[in-house]
Amino acid sequence: MKSLTTGKIRGLMQIANNDGILAMCAMDHRGSLRSMIDEDCPGEVDYDEMVERKVELCSVLAEYASAILLDPVFGAAQCISHGVLPRSTGLLVSIEASGYRNEEEGRLTELLNGWSVVKIKRMGASAVKILVYYRPDLPELAAKQLGTVNAVASECITADIPFLVEPLYYPLGDEINDPQGSAGLREQMVIQMAREITALPMEILKAEFPSDLRFKKDEGELIEVCRWLDNASRVPWVILSAGVDFEVFYHQAEIACRGGASGFLGGRAIWQEAMFIEDKRERMRYLSTVGVDRMKKLTEVASKYAVPWYKKMGLNMDRLADVPEGWYQDY
Repeated sequence: MKSLTTGKIRGLMQIANNDGILAMCAMDHRGSLRSMIDEDCPGEVDYDEMVERKVELCSVLAEYASAILLDPVFGAAQCISHGVLPRSTGLLVSIEASGYRNEEEGRLTELLNGWSVVKIKRMGASAVKILVYYRPDLPELAAKQLGTVNAVASECITADIPFLVEPLYYPLGDEINDPQGSAGLREQMVIQMAREITALPMEILKAEFPSDLRFKKDEGELIEVCRWLDNASRVPWVILSAGVDFEVFYHQAEIACRGGASGFLGGRAIWQEAMFIEDKRERMRYLSTVGVDRMKKLTEVASKYAVPWYKKMGLNMDRLADVPEGWYQDY
C-alpha cells in the first residue's frame, strides 16, 4: 500500500476520470511537432505557429481527456490564457528540455532552463512529467538519469504534487538496423526500466509497450508480457503511443489495460495526421471528427479493462489516506 499526501491525492484525482482511469492526451511535443508542420524546414516554424497548433489541439481534444500533457514553452500557459483548457480536465506539465545531450555512452536528459516544479505547481498544474532516455545496461549513464529523476521527485514531494516519469529505451549499435533481432532485448529492457525507475518516489509510470507487434502476434503472450511489466512497476502505469498509427496504439492500449495498466497517455497516434494539413479549418474539422472519435474509443477500452490508479496502489477511493486531527499544523 502506497502512502499518499493530500496534494498528491488531489492531483491524481484531477488527472483521472471519476472511475480512477487515466485517459490522457499528450500535446507537449516540440521538435517533432515542428517537423510535422514543416518537414523540410522545421527550424523556420515560429513561436506563434507552435502556440496556434497547441491551442487547436487543446480546444478540441481536452474535453474528452481526463488530463492533457503540455510543455511550458508553447502550450501550458498559452492554452490556459486562451481559455481552451476546461476546468474539469487535469493538466500535466513537462519539466525536461526538448531532445537530449549526447554522451559517449548514450543520451542524457536535461531539465528546461528557467523552469521548475515550484513554477509548475504555482501555475495550477495537476502533475509534473519528465522524460528520460534510459538503458539499464549502461550503469554509469543510468545512474546520472536516476539522479535527475530523484532530484525532481524530491521537489515534487516538497511541492506536494504528483510526479509522472516516462523512461524511453533507445537502440544502439547493431540494434538500430535489426529491430527483429533486438525485440527480445527491448522487451527485457522496458520491464527492467520500470523496476528501476519506480523504485524512486513517484506516482505514475508512462511506459512503452514492451513488445513489438510486428514480431510477436499472440495476444495471450502479449498480455502476459504486460503483466510482467505490471509486476515490475511499483506504481500505476499508463501506455504511451510513441507516434505509431492509431490502430496499432488502440491494440496496444487494450492489451496493456488487460495486462494491468491504469490507462493511456497518447499523443501523435491520436492527432498527428491533422498537423500535416495546412488549412486551419480542415485541421479543426479533422480533430473534431477523427481525433475526438479516437479519444472516445481509447477511453472506452480503458474504462473496460484498465485498473484504477488507486487500486494499483492498494487503496480504496473512500479512504485514500488517514487524516489525523490537527494535520494542517505539520503540513
